[in-house]
Amino acid sequence: MDIFDTCHDINRLLSLKNEVAARNLLIRLLADLDQTKTSYPQVVNQMIRATGLFPYLQLSSASWDQKFVHHAFEVDIGRRFATLHREQSSVLSKLLDGKSIAVSAPTSFGKSFIIDAFIAAKQPDNVVIIVPTIALMDETRRRLFRKFSDQYTIVTAPDTRLGPKNILIFPQERAFGYLAALETIDLLVVDEFYKASQTHDPHRAPSLIKAILKLSKRARQRYYLAPNIKKINDNAFTRDMEFIELLDFNTVYLDIKNFYTEIGGDEIKKGQKLIELISQSSQKSLIYAGTYSEITKITKLAISEIPVTDRIHTSPFSKWLRENYQSDWVLADLVDRAIGVHNGSMHRCLSQIQIRLFEYADGFDSIISTSSIIEGVNTFAQNVIIWKSKLGSSNLNDFTYKNIIGRGGRMFKYFVGNIFLLDAPPKSEDSQLRIEFPEEILGALDQGCSTLIR
Repeated sequence: MDIFDTCHDINRLLSLKNEVAARNLLIRLLADLDQTKTSYPQVVNQMIRATGLFPYLQLSSASWDQKFVHHAFEVDIGRRFATLHREQSSVLSKLLDGKSIAVSAPTSFGKSFIIDAFIAAKQPDNVVIIVPTIALMDETRRRLFRKFSDQYTIVTAPDTRLGPKNILIFPQERAFGYLAALETIDLLVVDEFYKASQTHDPHRAPSLIKAILKLSKRARQRYYLAPNIKKINDNAFTRDMEFIELLDFNTVYLDIKNFYTEIGGDEIKKGQKLIELISQSSQKSLIYAGTYSEITKITKLAISEIPVTDRIHTSPFSKWLRENYQSDWVLADLVDRAIGVHNGSMHRCLSQIQIRLFEYADGFDSIISTSSIIEGVNTFAQNVIIWKSKLGSSNLNDFTYKNIIGRGGRMFKYFVGNIFLLDAPPKSEDSQLRIEFPEEILGALDQGCSTLIR
């Protein structure tokens, strides 16, 4: 792109109040500048400032006022400082003012930074964070332990003794063990709160709703997080909270490439296109398979077409798998080709190791997954490949599809996430979250909780 012509186009879009298009064009420009290692002219920094993407300001070429903005939006997030973008700062300000809010924002928004900044600024006595999975509990624990373990007792197990200041992190089923010990909760965080809807998680929604009701009785303030929600129906659980929908505030650009029409249902062409895409070993690719049987199909294809590679991390892992599981396990064959697998039936330690290897520059190039990759695993990739638009035995819905492609790109890592569609995506929908009170838990609630839902 010609830098000044592009900035002219960005400015024109801003003058037309089309900030989404302006931000997308700017992010693509930043990707080009990053690829060519070109310093930002001041006009680029000015466009960054105008679109609210303050963390992207390049201080080496910034004017004094641009540097001032970068510093003004800088906050302590625990043992280090980071500059927030405009909407992050707005959400944090509401929390610091004592408001309870529910936020729907893109995967790359940086919602967790806000939790860390709140803890660092307010130093609350008790923070409870409800997460959907053990995997996300472990990830959250590691992040907060590095930052706050000198001030807080980080609690994830039911037998941990509480200290003067505590951060409790667990799935909803473990929440009830600490109810008697917590007289007050300064901040109740519910991550992926859309799972309180039986539409999204029919099996675990009742236990999450019960946990929300009981913990809310003790919570002075609440912060609920979710992706891809446009509206929330009137319900007892978020009625007195401010709902903030920020889905249009993207920090990366998703470049969606449609290959399914030219493939036309031809499985041979589809396989050839997949191999072509994942053979680019310089790029990280997340392959969404949709079902276990499709993982098997991709596995056979990859083993037959991708050559074995010897790497410092993957080769020892492959050897370990053969020695400790079985010598002819196909997972080890995939690992030899710098490819991993993530699904819900795999031992959690193996899933965690493979996610870590996917994050290493000299680890996995690709990882094949079912929807388990979005169930409490905070990973991302330069490329997201939709192999099959299925969710187990059902068709992939628009909500989950957006959640999966939201794994493409990441601030400061990949300005552009490439989305390759090898199968037709679901029809786009405006997602309204419906949270209804399940009758089966009515008898388990005390009178205080019953009053809350009326």
